[in-house]
Amino acid sequence: MSDKNPARLRRARQTRLKIRELGAVRLTVHRTNCHIYAQITSAGGDKVLASASSVEKDLRATLKNGGNRKAAQAVGQRIAEKARAAGIEAVAFDRAGYRYHGRVKALAEAARAGGLKF
Repeated sequence: MSDKNPARLRRARQTRLKIRELGAVRLTVHRTNCHIYAQITSAGGDKVLASASSVEKDLRATLKNGGNRKAAQAVGQRIAEKARAAGIEAVAFDRAGYRYHGRVKALAEAARAGGLKF
């Protein structure tokens, strides 16, 4: 087993502690080799307010592959639409210990372009 995942989870824990301290609504990203997921969680961390992923039926119809940057951009736009519909404008971006590049960056930039502030 590689040491990458425990290190990623440690980084994620530090980020989540800081976001909890700020009391902000959180946009969390999770990625696998085949798909990317995003969800907006309440400030208390007890309730999911909106979610989007490359697994959703209507996104899968438009995407050839759920594990690339194009899919991440589509999920970012989708989560921004759902957030606006729920009345959420500002979030804290929780990249879950992943480096801010590639798919994670594409999702974040698409969400910003969709009107989310973070």
